Amino acid sequence: MNTFAKTVDLLHRAMDANTVRRSVIANNMANANVPNFKRSIVNFESELKRALDTEKQRPALELTLTNSKHISNWKERDYRDVQIRRVLDYTSTYNNNGNNVDPEQELMLSVQNQMTYMMLAQAATFEFSQVNQVLRN
Repeated sequence: MNTFAKTVDLLHRAMDANTVRRSVIANNMANANVPNFKRSIVNFESELKRALDTEKQRPALELTLTNSKHISNWKERDYRDVQIRRVLDYTSTYNNNGNNVDPEQELMLSVQNQMTYMMLAQAATFEFSQVNQVLRN
């Protein structure tokens, strides 16, 4: 896959994750006063980073498999297989009623998410403007 296509695909996936995150944050905020409600978070970027790291990091000693039942010590992971996951935070408590939603934290996460989305949109616009510039010349 060429660099432009991979970059645009990564930007698209990150924007999708931010859209899901916005929905999760809104759900958390809507349920801030519901007893025993547990907030959710979105896990995507860390898994994407792990997948991208496998493309460039091979182990110093890669084992040769002589049988199909052997387990490899390394396998390159395709970044396109990384899924956006909603994860329930059931370990913490914020209120006495068992709810763990901190409205101030959710608001901060919402603003951060919006700023990240805008940055990703600007990066995508830049990528396409570069192609447009090449096509004009």
